[in-house]
Amino acid sequence: MRATEQKPGTTRTLLTSTDAAGAATSRVRRTVLPGGLRVVTEAMPHVRSASIGVWVGVGSRDESPTLSGASHFLEHLLFKGTPTRSAMDISVALDAVGGEFNAFTAKEYTCFHARVLDEDLPVAIDVLGDMITSSVISADDVEAERAVILDEIAMHDDDPEDVVHNLLVSQAWGDTPMGRPVGGTEESVQALTRTQIQRYYRSRYRPEHMVVAVAGNLDHTTVVRAVRKAFAGNDFLADSGRRPAPVRQASRTRSVTPGEVRVARPFEQVNVVLGMPGLTRTDPRRYALGVLTSALGGGTSSRLFQEVREKRGLAYGIYAFTTHYSDAGLVGVAAGCLPDRVGELLDVVRAELAEVAAHGITSDELQRGIGQLRGGLVLGLEDSASRMSRIAKAELLYDELPSVEEVLGRIEAVTLDDVRALAASTLGRAPVLAMVGPLD
Repeated sequence: MRATEQKPGTTRTLLTSTDAAGAATSRVRRTVLPGGLRVVTEAMPHVRSASIGVWVGVGSRDESPTLSGASHFLEHLLFKGTPTRSAMDISVALDAVGGEFNAFTAKEYTCFHARVLDEDLPVAIDVLGDMITSSVISADDVEAERAVILDEIAMHDDDPEDVVHNLLVSQAWGDTPMGRPVGGTEESVQALTRTQIQRYYRSRYRPEHMVVAVAGNLDHTTVVRAVRKAFAGNDFLADSGRRPAPVRQASRTRSVTPGEVRVARPFEQVNVVLGMPGLTRTDPRRYALGVLTSALGGGTSSRLFQEVREKRGLAYGIYAFTTHYSDAGLVGVAAGCLPDRVGELLDVVRAELAEVAAHGITSDELQRGIGQLRGGLVLGLEDSASRMSRIAKAELLYDELPSVEEVLGRIEAVTLDDVRALAASTLGRAPVLAMVGPLD
């Protein structure tokens, strides 16, 4: 059952995993609270930790030009205090129990997360609920955090890998929310006012757009009771009839504008990214794309690593990557090399991409790619934090929660023909080339 179909005040079991003897090893359950707030848990009785994330379905792509950077600015400000807790109180509450506590902003969502001992989960729930529903956002805090964010922007501007990937998306999607940096620019952050951020907070941080995901050694009913209490501030759950908002969807796939962008910087290396149009987040071909990028640049046995580093010594590291959004995607190759090797590096990369676009990959590469995806999936779900992230994204972004066995089956079903067809339709497209470093 989709969350939009579930009535507030009800609970559903979404997934149950069992061992060889048929005993349940984990269970994923969802309760919808008043206001449409979803509480999704995965019980992991064999661990002593618990991870919680409050996932909000708003990110930098939801910002107008005058609000560029507001989502990230707000993420910082929610740590600064509530009517009952100062910023120091918030920090002490989690530090005192040895918890890990942080947040991040992406283009389509924002996440506040903590990892604690199972017995300290009520503390994490209480602190996060207070922050999300009742942050003060004072004028003094806005000005203090503005300076911190400007420093963070400068830090990223000193990182060539960050710079070159920002150049890539800027060329690909232009002066749109998708093409702008998640954190905004120095100019946009300087211009944001407390009133704008406060209004953004009250209009965007609504319960129907949120998922509270918890994984670890827990009892679902106890977690739901604690969340209901922690999120009761400011009448946050007052609308008893509102249901969860649907998953973000798009009527068409966003196009990518090919081209070349270069920025001269006094770095030691030239960082290069070559990107092509990829797949949306829910495209069923994404498993074949994962196999393709693994064969191209997913490890030391990949084509690009062997050709670029092992055979020619052109770069220390090179990798292939994919990014997926609700209506867009990119697939690309990134590397860094000495300035006088850039031309040869690009020639080798383009030749390999053309070869794979024309002829696909080998059966050995297919099996290695499948093996990499299978191993990465299973090994990546060995702790409560990764389990929490999986069930939250399934709820907020995908509207489905396949079992691990189902996902493994989809990966193992990828064929050479699947990869060949996908390589021809993606790697053969006109690319975006972004470069930064000591360029002539």
